[in-house]
Amino acid sequence: EKGTPPIFNKENYKWMLLGVIVMAIGMLLMAGGKNTDPSVFDKSKVYSTTRITIAPLLILAGLAIEIFAIFRSPKQTAA
Repeated sequence: EKGTPPIFNKENYKWMLLGVIVMAIGMLLMAGGKNTDPSVFDKSKVYSTTRITIAPLLILAGLAIEIFAIFRSPKQTAA
């Protein structure tokens, strides 16, 4: 008796891993901005283009990849 096929295949997991990596890169780019002197506010570190634009776009791209990976239907093989 043949059981139900798995929901995800190897390709789905590869896409999911890629999405997690892209999101992790976005989180790493968003982190930081610590100043050596806590009494000085450095606007260029906190509001850099990398932190407020590129990093969130990478996180959204990672989420889009995850959605693609989940909804991607496995290729049918000839039986």
